[in-house]
Order: sequence, then C-alpha cells, then structure tokens
Amino acid sequence: MNQKPTLCFIGAGFHATTNILPAAIEAGVVIQAIATRSIDRSKAALQRFGSNGTPYDDYRLMLEQEACAGVVIVAQPDDQFAIAMDCIKAGKHVYVEKPLGWNAEEAAQIAEAAEQAGVSLMVGFMKRYAPCYRKLKELLTDKTLGQARSFQAKFLVDSTPFCRDDEQFLKLAAIHLIDLIRYLFGEVAHVAGFHNSEGASVSHTLSLQFESGVVGSVYLAGMSAWSREKESLLITFDHGYASAEDIETVTIHQAQPSAAASWKSLAEQTVVLTHSASTMSGGVKDLHLRGFVDEMAHFMQCCQAGVAPLSSGRDNVGTMELCERIMAVLRG
Repeated sequence: MNQKPTLCFIGAGFHATTNILPAAIEAGVVIQAIATRSIDRSKAALQRFGSNGTPYDDYRLMLEQEACAGVVIVAQPDDQFAIAMDCIKAGKHVYVEKPLGWNAEEAAQIAEAAEQAGVSLMVGFMKRYAPCYRKLKELLTDKTLGQARSFQAKFLVDSTPFCRDDEQFLKLAAIHLIDLIRYLFGEVAHVAGFHNSEGASVSHTLSLQFESGVVGSVYLAGMSAWSREKESLLITFDHGYASAEDIETVTIHQAQPSAAASWKSLAEQTVVLTHSASTMSGGVKDLHLRGFVDEMAHFMQCCQAGVAPLSSGRDNVGTMELCERIMAVLRG
C-alpha cells in the first residue's frame, strides 16, 4: 500500500493557511511538520489542518530532525532567499513562494545552488498550473487556431496594503502575470512602457515584442479602485481568438476563412469552457481554479522523481530579469 507523500512547511501566515496548506491537503499531501517563529502558532496550524505532525519554532531544527519529501516555504519576501538556501544546503527539495530573490542576480545564485546540490527548486507561480491558462498553453502549443500573433493582458488588484511603490507591486503582485506571459509566449525581445503612479497607487501600461514575433499589451494597476480583483488574457491567432476571464472562463472562437463567406452557413464556432456553478466544492473550488492544487501536486511529483519543476528556480531567473527590464523602462 502506497503511503501518502509528506511535506514540511515553513510559515503559517495568511497566504500559507488560506491557499498553500489547504491546497497541499487537497493534493493528497501529509503535513509532517510546521515551523514558525512561535511554537504555539505552529501547534495551532497543525491542529487547524488536522495534522499529527511536529511543531517547531526553529526551522533549522526541523531541517535537522525531519526526513520529508520536500519543504514548502511561505515566509516574508525578505526572508525567503536565506531560508531556501538553508533548505538546499540541508539537501531538501524546495518549493518557495515568489519572489525567489529580489533580483536576477539573487535568483541565479540560488538556482545554481540547487543545481549543484541536486535538489528540485520550485517557485510558486500558480498561474502556470491554473486550468484556464493551461488550456491557452495547449492552444499555443498545438496551434489549433494557427499561429499566435498578439495578445492583451490585464491584472488589476488593490495591492496598496502590501506594496508601497512600483517595484514592490511588480515583484510582489504583478510578477504572476509577468511570469505567465513568459511561460506562454517565450522570451521578450523588446519592452516599452509608461507609468502613472503615486506612492502605493500604481498604474502601468506596457508594450512587449517577443522573440517569437508575438506582440502584446499589458495593463497593470495596483490601486484601491480595484478592490474587486480583475484579470484577463486575450490572444489573437491566425484563425480565431481565445480568452481567459477571471480564471473561471475560457472562450475559444474558431473563425471561418473570409473567402468561404461564412455568413452563408453555420461554419463559425465559439466554445465557452467554465466550471460547474455548484457551491458544493467544500470551499476548494478557488484553490483548483487558481492553480494551487495542481501546483502542489506537481511539486510532489518533482520531489519523487528528482526532476526540475515547470516553474523551476532556473526559469525564475528569466522572470526576474524581465521584471528588472520593465522597471528600467518605467524609470526612464
């Protein structure tokens, strides 16, 4: 009988307890241990998620005493680099929330450390694992609608409680969309853009040309005006378009060549893919649609196989480099 995979966790704050830990359980993971700065907080987190695991108030002690498949780090951004490096030195496979390294230099340093240690290093870019964006990736790869030509992306959220300026917004919030478009379209050849920001209220508009030839516009806003988060991605192909709206709906339109006079028949087709409207998910629908569950499942597979994840530490270097290029353009 196969035993369920086990993971150790560092951090039990809001994001960890709202998204990461529940997603791990939904993916079939056993929580072996949790380390926070407080033994009481660690005990409370274990109890909350029905785990008989071991609580710690020192993650280094946990690394010494626990033999687990991997370690999941959900700490403060300033702490994650050092914690991840300690886990790598301990020979553990590591999942760590973005951003892993505040810049490309730090990202490359930790990717190199993981490669030398022979451990899997995964960065928490859950949008790569979200069903809606996996469908768009499938269309891009299979060329079902022909070659992709252009796109329009939006990410709008109230980031003012945790981002104080353009750079923090880009690297703590919008980085998810920046990483996603790299994943979908490849590396960027040219970046242009403008911003109209004031302190924590951030507004960006970017124009990107990719090495593949794809061009696109990206609209980003981190302002209290967007207390209701909004994101969308529209891709124009040779023979139609596809769009993902608020991670819940994918619309795929296959156009009829103009020479065929499609108005004479019912040749054109539009398919709308969405989730069930049922409320009977047990509260985990959001975790599946946003990609958290498949992300945790993928990490476990990488731990067991000892292979590089889809959102690897090495691939993260490219995302951090793109963030730096965007910041350089916005700063003029």
